[in-house]
Amino acid sequence: MNRTLVLASALGAGLMSTAGMAQTPAASPPAAPPPATQRAAETPVTPQAIPAKIALVAFEQAVFATNEGQKAVQDIQAKFKPKKDQIDTLSHEVDSLKKQLQSAPATLTDAERAAKMKEIDAKEKRLNHDAEDAQTAYNTDLQEAYGKVAAKVSVTLKKYVSDNGYTLLLDVSSQQSNVMWANQSTDVTQAVVTAYNASSGVGAPVPSAPSASTPSAARPRPSTTAPKPAAPKQ
Repeated sequence: MNRTLVLASALGAGLMSTAGMAQTPAASPPAAPPPATQRAAETPVTPQAIPAKIALVAFEQAVFATNEGQKAVQDIQAKFKPKKDQIDTLSHEVDSLKKQLQSAPATLTDAERAAKMKEIDAKEKRLNHDAEDAQTAYNTDLQEAYGKVAAKVSVTLKKYVSDNGYTLLLDVSSQQSNVMWANQSTDVTQAVVTAYNASSGVGAPVPSAPSASTPSAARPRPSTTAPKPAAPKQ
């Protein structure tokens, strides 16, 4: 009887030990080493100093100096000339009415004076409205034309500085440029204009002589962000 109990106890202990071993998680295999490419990527790269060769460019001026840029400006000015002439005519009318009112005889009645002032006010409001609309439309067209040519000139510019071994390119179009002085031999503006004209296939436009009806402000004078020539003057 005692032997039976001992045997049962021993058998039960063995079963429990076996069950406990079955519940113990198996040891995970060792992690595989990272691939060689990953180890190489984690290795820090030490920057190397190279001799500096700096180029300067007045990019916005270069865009408008190209044959394609000049032609684009001429086309836009031609498009807006009828509107400009209309604004000039209205401006002359307003000036004439003001002079007439100033030189009006003392016999002019208050009602007549008030009528002339009302006419002047109406024409002046129309003049300002038309001039503002023309300004906005003119600048929009010029901005669009500038963007199209600038995108292509940029490709030529980057190729030029790369082919000629420059390591840094600075844009000095803006008057707020941090470049206070530089040797003129580092200015590649004209060289890039010449290279672009040769590759674009656009011939030089026929220069148009400025007339009394063409304001000098209407000619492109790029600023730091985008060209902002004025629309037809009043």
